[in-house]
Amino acid sequence: MDYTFEDGKLLIRRSRQEKDELLRRLRRIEGQVRGLQQMIEDDRYCLDITQQINATVAALREVALLELANHLEGCVAFAVEANDGQQAVSEMVSVLRAAMRQ
Repeated sequence: MDYTFEDGKLLIRRSRQEKDELLRRLRRIEGQVRGLQQMIEDDRYCLDITQQINATVAALREVALLELANHLEGCVAFAVEANDGQQAVSEMVSVLRAAMRQ
């Protein structure tokens, strides 16, 4: 990964492989959501729909965990080296706090 600052924020330049993996997962989730729409359109059994919703939420959480790991391993480490670690940690705590409220 490559890092740069833009508008006061640290941006990641992901490798093609990293982008492809995240996009592959997101496309799969997009397919799951389309499947949910079709299930509702087809008046499928409520618990089957709920089970598919749970699978979709779990898949989204996995993408979020990948991004959090990237942030910790890259952005936070980079910020610490640049003597701006406190802000990076504060931002991370804020995102985790919001996620834990869900």
